[in-house]
Amino acid sequence: MTQQNASLVDKCLIATPAIKDPIFASSLVYMCEHSENGSMGLVVNHETSQVLDDIFTQLDIKCEDEAIKNQPVFIGGPVQLEQGFVLHSSTGRWQNSVEVSSGVNLTSSLDILPSIAAGKGPDDYLVILGFSGWASGQLEAELQQNSWLTSTCDADLLFHQKPEHKWQIAFDSLGFDINMLSPVSGNA
Repeated sequence: MTQQNASLVDKCLIATPAIKDPIFASSLVYMCEHSENGSMGLVVNHETSQVLDDIFTQLDIKCEDEAIKNQPVFIGGPVQLEQGFVLHSSTGRWQNSVEVSSGVNLTSSLDILPSIAAGKGPDDYLVILGFSGWASGQLEAELQQNSWLTSTCDADLLFHQKPEHKWQIAFDSLGFDINMLSPVSGNA
């Protein structure tokens, strides 16, 4: 299987400095789906101005735990910003959950939120609004143009690192100096 045809599910896309779009600049995108039909991922390092309590209030969900109420809400990308997702560790069963990889699940149903509010949800989670999507062949073209670098991903990076450090940690895992990247993209 060639690099272009290899699945990017459970990998991260690291935005190169060539990307200027504010949603994607310095973004780290966790890939949840990648096939010949298109791709879907979630930006995991860009916080919104909202906290989880804002979502709970809007949905009339009671939460007494200040630490939970003050968890940040992330912007997953520019597509369907009204759609919420919870990227989480593998505990519990909720209506619309899929396993992305061992230890990482994606839930798009609201039934996970009362569990989180009650302190009975997954140990690790990110609440995310919107997603990043690519039509068939679009992501592959962006990879060819060197708009994105790819890296492995793990639960520690997703759930335990500060959002503002995730991009750099993922980039550092590649083993070369960012200053060596050309400010213009292309391919040989």
